[in-house]
Amino acid sequence: MRRLPPLGAIEAFVAVARSGSVKAAATELALSPPALSRRIQTLERFVGRPLFDRRHQATIPNGDGERLLAQIAPVLDQLSDAVEAMTTGTEVLRVRLGVLPLFASQRLFPRLGELRREHPELHLDIDTAGHPMARLGEGLDAAIALAREIDPTLYARRLDRNRVFVIGGRALVDGTDPITDPSQLSKLTALIHRDMPDTFAAWRHAAAIDDLEPLAVDQFDSGALMLEAAAQGLGVAFMHESHYQDAHDPRLVQLFGIEVESPYSYWFVCRPRALRTQPVKLFHDWLIRTLGEQ
Repeated sequence: MRRLPPLGAIEAFVAVARSGSVKAAATELALSPPALSRRIQTLERFVGRPLFDRRHQATIPNGDGERLLAQIAPVLDQLSDAVEAMTTGTEVLRVRLGVLPLFASQRLFPRLGELRREHPELHLDIDTAGHPMARLGEGLDAAIALAREIDPTLYARRLDRNRVFVIGGRALVDGTDPITDPSQLSKLTALIHRDMPDTFAAWRHAAAIDDLEPLAVDQFDSGALMLEAAAQGLGVAFMHESHYQDAHDPRLVQLFGIEVESPYSYWFVCRPRALRTQPVKLFHDWLIRTLGEQ
Protein backbone atom coordinates (compact mmCIF):
# COMPACT_ATOMS: atom_id res chain seq x y z
CA MET A 1 0.00 0.00 0.00
CA ARG A 2 1.28 3.46 -0.89
CA ARG A 3 2.43 5.43 2.13
CA LEU A 4 0.16 8.34 3.16
CA PRO A 5 0.94 11.48 5.16
CA PRO A 6 -0.21 11.58 8.80
CA LEU A 7 -3.95 12.13 9.18
CA GLY A 8 -3.24 14.95 11.64
CA ALA A 9 -1.27 16.80 8.96
CA ILE A 10 -4.14 16.43 6.47
CA GLU A 11 -6.68 17.59 9.08
CA ALA A 12 -4.51 20.63 9.89
CA PHE A 13 -4.12 21.50 6.20
CA VAL A 14 -7.89 21.41 5.57
CA ALA A 15 -8.65 23.45 8.69
CA VAL A 16 -6.17 26.20 7.74
CA ALA A 17 -7.22 26.22 4.08
CA ARG A 18 -10.89 26.60 5.00
CA SER A 19 -10.39 29.26 7.68
CA GLY A 20 -7.50 31.18 6.11
CA SER A 21 -5.94 31.49 9.56
CA VAL A 22 -3.46 29.36 11.49
CA LYS A 23 -4.75 30.81 14.76
CA ALA A 24 -8.41 30.01 13.98
CA ALA A 25 -7.54 26.50 12.78
CA ALA A 26 -5.42 25.87 15.87
CA THR A 27 -8.35 26.86 18.10
CA GLU A 28 -10.69 24.57 16.14
CA LEU A 29 -8.32 21.60 16.51
CA ALA A 30 -7.31 22.39 20.13
CA LEU A 31 -3.65 22.82 19.16
CA SER A 32 -1.13 25.57 19.69
CA PRO A 33 -0.32 27.59 16.52
CA PRO A 34 3.30 26.31 16.48
CA ALA A 35 2.10 22.70 16.74
CA LEU A 36 -0.37 23.20 13.92
CA SER A 37 2.31 24.90 11.77
CA ARG A 38 4.57 21.89 12.26
CA ARG A 39 1.81 19.61 10.97
CA ILE A 40 1.43 21.79 7.88
CA GLN A 41 5.17 21.67 7.30
CA THR A 42 5.07 17.87 7.59
CA LEU A 43 2.50 17.70 4.78
CA GLU A 44 4.42 20.17 2.63
CA ARG A 45 7.59 18.11 3.01
CA PHE A 46 5.61 14.98 2.13
CA VAL A 47 4.22 16.42 -1.13
CA GLY A 48 7.47 18.26 -1.87
CA ARG A 49 6.06 21.76 -2.38
CA PRO A 50 4.54 24.68 -0.46
CA LEU A 51 0.75 24.67 -0.23
CA PHE A 52 0.08 28.17 1.13
CA ASP A 53 0.83 31.81 0.42
CA ARG A 54 1.69 33.17 3.84
CA ARG A 55 0.69 36.80 4.33
CA HIS A 56 0.78 39.10 7.33
CA GLN A 57 -2.85 38.55 8.36
CA ALA A 58 -3.79 35.35 6.54
CA THR A 59 -2.60 31.97 5.28
CA ILE A 60 -4.17 31.34 1.87
CA PRO A 61 -3.87 28.16 -0.24
CA ASN A 62 -1.80 28.64 -3.38
CA GLY A 63 -2.66 26.92 -6.65
CA ASP A 64 -1.30 23.56 -5.50
CA GLY A 65 -3.05 23.97 -2.17
CA GLU A 66 -6.40 24.71 -3.83
CA ARG A 67 -6.12 21.61 -6.01
CA LEU A 68 -5.19 19.42 -3.06
CA LEU A 69 -8.01 20.88 -0.94
CA ALA A 70 -10.61 20.18 -3.63
CA GLN A 71 -9.56 16.53 -3.73
CA ILE A 72 -8.99 15.65 -0.08
CA ALA A 73 -11.46 17.85 1.84
CA PRO A 74 -14.53 15.88 0.64
CA VAL A 75 -12.77 12.61 1.53
CA LEU A 76 -11.94 13.93 5.00
CA ASP A 77 -15.58 14.99 5.45
CA GLN A 78 -16.75 11.52 4.41
CA LEU A 79 -14.34 9.94 6.88
CA SER A 80 -15.65 12.20 9.65
CA ASP A 81 -19.24 11.34 8.75
CA ALA A 82 -18.47 7.61 8.72
CA VAL A 83 -16.94 7.79 12.20
CA GLU A 84 -19.87 9.88 13.47
CA ALA A 85 -22.35 7.39 12.02
CA MET A 86 -20.49 4.50 13.67
CA THR A 87 -20.34 6.18 17.09
CA THR A 88 -23.90 7.54 17.10
CA GLY A 89 -25.62 4.72 15.23
CA THR A 90 -27.16 7.25 12.83
CA GLU A 91 -26.16 7.65 9.21
CA VAL A 92 -24.97 11.18 8.46
CA LEU A 93 -25.75 12.68 5.06
CA ARG A 94 -23.97 15.88 4.09
CA VAL A 95 -24.38 18.54 1.39
CA ARG A 96 -21.66 21.08 0.72
CA LEU A 97 -23.75 24.10 -0.26
CA GLY A 98 -22.61 27.37 -1.77
CA VAL A 99 -24.96 30.24 -0.95
CA LEU A 100 -24.89 34.04 -0.71
CA PRO A 101 -24.93 35.25 2.91
CA LEU A 102 -28.02 37.46 2.47
CA PHE A 103 -30.13 34.63 1.01
CA ALA A 104 -28.89 32.33 3.76
CA SER A 105 -29.76 34.72 6.59
CA GLN A 106 -33.07 36.03 5.18
CA ARG A 107 -34.63 32.99 3.53
CA LEU A 108 -32.73 29.76 4.20
CA PHE A 109 -31.74 29.78 7.87
CA PRO A 110 -35.22 30.71 9.19
CA ARG A 111 -36.50 27.43 7.66
CA LEU A 112 -33.60 25.08 8.41
CA GLY A 113 -35.26 23.93 11.61
CA GLU A 114 -37.99 22.43 9.42
CA LEU A 115 -35.36 20.61 7.35
CA ARG A 116 -33.67 19.25 10.47
CA ARG A 117 -36.96 17.97 11.87
CA GLU A 118 -37.84 16.35 8.54
CA HIS A 119 -34.37 14.92 7.86
CA PRO A 120 -32.32 14.85 11.08
CA GLU A 121 -29.62 12.84 9.31
CA LEU A 122 -29.01 15.61 6.73
CA HIS A 123 -26.36 18.23 7.46
CA LEU A 124 -25.26 21.26 5.46
CA ASP A 125 -21.73 22.60 5.12
CA ILE A 126 -22.28 26.27 4.24
CA ASP A 127 -19.83 28.00 1.90
CA THR A 128 -20.31 31.73 1.22
CA ALA A 129 -17.24 32.25 -0.98
CA GLY A 130 -17.75 33.67 -4.45
CA HIS A 131 -18.28 31.95 -7.81
CA PRO A 132 -20.14 28.90 -6.46
CA MET A 133 -21.24 27.58 -9.86
CA ALA A 134 -17.63 27.36 -11.01
CA ARG A 135 -16.84 25.18 -7.98
CA LEU A 136 -19.60 22.63 -8.39
CA GLY A 137 -18.06 19.18 -8.23
CA GLU A 138 -14.82 20.70 -6.89
CA GLY A 139 -15.61 21.49 -3.28
CA LEU A 140 -19.37 22.07 -3.63
CA ASP A 141 -22.19 19.60 -4.18
CA ALA A 142 -24.81 22.26 -4.93
CA ALA A 143 -25.34 26.00 -4.87
CA ILE A 144 -28.04 28.61 -4.49
CA ALA A 145 -26.86 31.16 -7.01
CA LEU A 146 -28.02 34.61 -8.10
CA ALA A 147 -27.82 34.81 -11.88
CA ARG A 148 -29.47 35.95 -15.11
CA GLU A 149 -29.09 32.55 -16.71
CA ILE A 150 -27.52 29.20 -15.96
CA ASP A 151 -25.05 27.09 -17.93
CA PRO A 152 -27.28 24.57 -19.79
CA THR A 153 -24.93 21.72 -18.84
CA LEU A 154 -25.99 22.18 -15.19
CA TYR A 155 -29.23 21.17 -13.54
CA ALA A 156 -31.10 24.30 -12.37
CA ARG A 157 -34.42 25.19 -10.77
CA ARG A 158 -35.53 28.79 -10.44
CA LEU A 159 -36.42 29.70 -6.86
CA ASP A 160 -38.04 33.10 -7.42
CA ARG A 161 -38.83 36.03 -9.67
CA ASN A 162 -38.26 39.47 -8.30
CA ARG A 163 -38.48 43.18 -8.85
CA VAL A 164 -35.73 45.77 -8.52
CA PHE A 165 -36.32 48.24 -5.70
CA VAL A 166 -34.45 51.46 -5.01
CA ILE A 167 -33.80 51.27 -1.27
CA GLY A 168 -32.67 54.24 0.77
CA GLY A 169 -32.52 55.52 4.33
CA ARG A 170 -35.71 56.97 5.79
CA ALA A 171 -34.01 60.34 6.17
CA LEU A 172 -34.10 60.71 2.38
CA VAL A 173 -37.89 61.11 2.44
CA ASP A 174 -38.33 62.62 5.90
CA GLY A 175 -35.73 65.38 5.56
CA THR A 176 -36.08 69.00 4.49
CA ASP A 177 -35.25 68.17 0.86
CA PRO A 178 -37.01 64.81 0.32
CA ILE A 179 -36.06 62.53 -2.55
CA THR A 180 -39.26 62.10 -4.56
CA ASP A 181 -38.19 62.16 -8.24
CA PRO A 182 -35.82 59.78 -10.07
CA SER A 183 -33.90 62.75 -11.49
CA GLN A 184 -32.62 63.41 -7.97
CA LEU A 185 -30.47 60.29 -8.23
CA SER A 186 -27.85 62.55 -9.82
CA LYS A 187 -27.15 63.77 -6.28
CA LEU A 188 -26.86 60.29 -4.77
CA THR A 189 -24.45 57.35 -4.79
CA ALA A 190 -25.79 54.13 -6.32
CA LEU A 191 -24.95 50.94 -4.38
CA ILE A 192 -24.63 47.92 -6.68
CA HIS A 193 -23.95 44.25 -5.88
CA ARG A 194 -21.16 42.73 -7.98
CA ASP A 195 -23.37 39.72 -8.72
CA MET A 196 -26.18 42.01 -9.95
CA PRO A 197 -24.40 44.62 -12.10
CA ASP A 198 -27.38 45.21 -14.43
CA THR A 199 -29.95 46.14 -11.78
CA PHE A 200 -29.29 49.87 -12.05
CA ALA A 201 -29.38 49.88 -15.87
CA ALA A 202 -32.63 47.89 -15.90
CA TRP A 203 -34.28 50.20 -13.38
CA ARG A 204 -33.02 53.35 -15.09
CA HIS A 205 -34.36 52.17 -18.45
CA ALA A 206 -37.77 51.36 -16.98
CA ALA A 207 -37.87 54.81 -15.36
CA ALA A 208 -37.11 56.39 -18.78
CA ILE A 209 -33.98 58.14 -17.50
CA ASP A 210 -31.34 56.24 -19.50
CA ASP A 211 -29.01 59.24 -19.64
CA LEU A 212 -29.06 59.98 -15.93
CA GLU A 213 -25.87 59.20 -14.03
CA PRO A 214 -25.66 58.92 -10.24
CA LEU A 215 -23.14 60.95 -8.27
CA ALA A 216 -21.03 57.77 -7.99
CA VAL A 217 -21.37 53.97 -8.14
CA ASP A 218 -20.10 51.92 -5.19
CA GLN A 219 -19.85 48.15 -5.60
CA PHE A 220 -20.39 45.57 -2.86
CA ASP A 221 -20.05 41.82 -2.56
CA SER A 222 -22.36 41.69 0.47
CA GLY A 223 -26.07 42.37 0.29
CA ALA A 224 -26.29 42.79 4.06
CA LEU A 225 -23.66 45.53 3.95
CA MET A 226 -25.48 47.23 1.07
CA LEU A 227 -28.64 47.43 3.18
CA GLU A 228 -26.68 48.79 6.12
CA ALA A 229 -24.95 51.35 3.92
CA ALA A 230 -28.34 52.52 2.62
CA ALA A 231 -29.71 52.72 6.16
CA GLN A 232 -26.70 54.82 7.18
CA GLY A 233 -27.32 57.28 4.34
CA LEU A 234 -24.26 56.29 2.27
CA GLY A 235 -26.26 55.83 -0.94
CA VAL A 236 -29.29 54.09 -2.42
CA ALA A 237 -29.21 50.35 -3.03
CA PHE A 238 -30.54 48.74 -6.21
CA MET A 239 -31.67 45.38 -4.85
CA HIS A 240 -34.54 42.92 -4.96
CA GLU A 241 -37.94 43.52 -3.43
CA SER A 242 -37.45 40.38 -1.32
CA HIS A 243 -34.21 41.78 0.12
CA TYR A 244 -36.11 44.86 1.26
CA GLN A 245 -39.16 43.02 2.56
CA ASP A 246 -37.18 40.35 4.40
CA ALA A 247 -34.89 42.92 6.06
CA HIS A 248 -37.77 44.23 8.24
CA ASP A 249 -35.64 47.32 8.88
CA PRO A 250 -37.62 50.44 9.81
CA ARG A 251 -34.65 52.61 8.84
CA LEU A 252 -35.16 51.70 5.16
CA VAL A 253 -37.72 52.90 2.62
CA GLN A 254 -38.49 52.08 -1.00
CA LEU A 255 -38.03 55.13 -3.21
CA PHE A 256 -40.14 56.22 -6.20
CA GLY A 257 -42.52 53.23 -6.36
CA ILE A 258 -41.48 52.27 -9.90
CA GLU A 259 -41.97 48.53 -10.54
CA VAL A 260 -39.16 46.96 -12.56
CA GLU A 261 -38.80 43.23 -13.24
CA SER A 262 -35.35 42.07 -12.20
CA PRO A 263 -33.11 40.37 -14.77
CA TYR A 264 -31.80 38.17 -11.94
CA SER A 265 -33.25 35.23 -10.02
CA TYR A 266 -32.09 32.87 -7.33
CA TRP A 267 -31.53 29.34 -8.63
CA PHE A 268 -30.78 25.97 -7.12
CA VAL A 269 -27.90 24.59 -9.20
CA CYS A 270 -25.90 21.38 -9.24
CA ARG A 271 -24.27 19.00 -11.68
CA PRO A 272 -26.81 16.48 -13.02
CA ARG A 273 -24.97 13.54 -11.47
CA ALA A 274 -25.07 15.21 -8.04
CA LEU A 275 -28.86 15.18 -8.08
CA ARG A 276 -28.70 11.39 -8.17
CA THR A 277 -27.03 11.30 -4.75
CA GLN A 278 -29.30 10.93 -1.72
CA PRO A 279 -28.12 14.02 0.25
CA VAL A 280 -28.49 16.44 -2.66
CA LYS A 281 -31.81 14.92 -3.72
CA LEU A 282 -33.24 15.24 -0.20
CA PHE A 283 -32.13 18.86 0.11
CA HIS A 284 -33.29 19.74 -3.40
CA ASP A 285 -36.77 18.30 -2.87
CA TRP A 286 -37.18 20.06 0.48
CA LEU A 287 -35.88 23.37 -0.89
CA ILE A 288 -38.15 23.40 -3.94
CA ARG A 289 -41.15 22.43 -1.85
CA THR A 290 -40.40 25.04 0.82
CA LEU A 291 -38.77 28.00 -0.95
CA GLY A 292 -39.18 27.30 -4.64
CA GLU A 293 -41.01 29.43 -7.17
CA GLN A 294 -44.74 28.92 -6.83
